[in-house]
Amino acid sequence: MHETQPNSVTVKILDKEYRVACPDGEEQSLIESARQLDGKMRDIRNSGKVIGMERIAVMSALNISHELLLMEGKHQQLKETTKQRLSKITTKVDQAISVKKKPSKKNA
Repeated sequence: MHETQPNSVTVKILDKEYRVACPDGEEQSLIESARQLDGKMRDIRNSGKVIGMERIAVMSALNISHELLLMEGKHQQLKETTKQRLSKITTKVDQAISVKKKPSKKNA
């Protein structure tokens, strides 16, 4: 088994080009990620509240991490709600099946 060599993709963030290694088939995802990061960094830079490339990058990373944590929390909440609903449905189906399987007194 041989490992495939990653491709190199050039992305542009705040008008600066970066060459990044990328696994086969994930080029578009990397390009879109860079596009989103560029947008966040431009928003922070344009706000005028943060100066310096490094600080803009750190603030962007913090914002993205915060958004990710919020989404993970919502995802976990949705998983738990779905699990509870499936459990209730399964219980109702099991009850319906057990009622159907019981022989009626007329046939006994």
